[in-house]
Amino acid sequence: MNLSLRHMRAFSALAELRNFTRAAEHCCLTQSAFSALIANLESDLGVRLFSRNTRNVELTAEGEVFHQIIAHLLPETERALTEMRDHVERRKGKVVMAALPSICAAILPDLIAEFSERYPGISVQVQDVASTVCLDMVRNRQVDFALCAAVSPSVDLDIEVLARDTFYLICRDDHPLASRRQLDLSDVVELPLIGFESNSSIRQHLDAAIYPRQWRRAHQVNSLSTAAGFIAAGLGVTVAPTLALYQFRLAGLRAVPLNLPINERDICLARRRDSTDSLAAEAFMDLLRAGLKPAVHALAPVPAEA
Repeated sequence: MNLSLRHMRAFSALAELRNFTRAAEHCCLTQSAFSALIANLESDLGVRLFSRNTRNVELTAEGEVFHQIIAHLLPETERALTEMRDHVERRKGKVVMAALPSICAAILPDLIAEFSERYPGISVQVQDVASTVCLDMVRNRQVDFALCAAVSPSVDLDIEVLARDTFYLICRDDHPLASRRQLDLSDVVELPLIGFESNSSIRQHLDAAIYPRQWRRAHQVNSLSTAAGFIAAGLGVTVAPTLALYQFRLAGLRAVPLNLPINERDICLARRRDSTDSLAAEAFMDLLRAGLKPAVHALAPVPAEA
């Protein structure tokens, strides 16, 4: 049989009101349509649920049993449908993403705030991890999607470039190069560099950009904030992309545009190719497609006057 929500609501209304006219009005149906619905239900069940006479309507013994079933089933069905409508209309849901720490610090807070204002019932969870870990979390279905640095083509992932950033020399404002409007690799390759650990997407891009040459590393650190502290103390300089500039806002530091042989770095959205995105995740990805590129652009410093 095909027991629908309309059947359950019609039966419940008649069982409570014991009058076809009032029950039909309660269900916003004509009396003939309502009567046909009850008749169809009884036909599908193969039993009479109501005894009718000219004065009233009463539940049969089987109708009483069915009433007890519907008393539990109808509220749960309505609750389930309401829950699904909330998800479909994006009143509820959850988005889980992985992203580079630089994206998490500089761009995602404002985008999450905008998203939460638009969809207050959807929770957003972020894992700030290295680019390779981002991809592992996507592959292992730990997150809906990831925001990471340039990714090699893969049969199991869909990779979409959302923005690109470029590179800067980060130095103290009393450094000999701090007043320059633009630098080339030859200006910086021999400087004592505050470098990053080997699994850093910044380190990987910088090494590839000048291969087979190598940087002259003075120190190696794990975080951008540590690099900023080292530079402020006069222990060296570093090279960082636009996304990382947020971490170098200490007074006394300067970001100077730098031309590298491979000067642009892709910022990518990575998703599993065999997955169907939730409506909540789709909504956040739409926001990223619209907002990530201008947000990266806004991080770039205003060029110094000549």
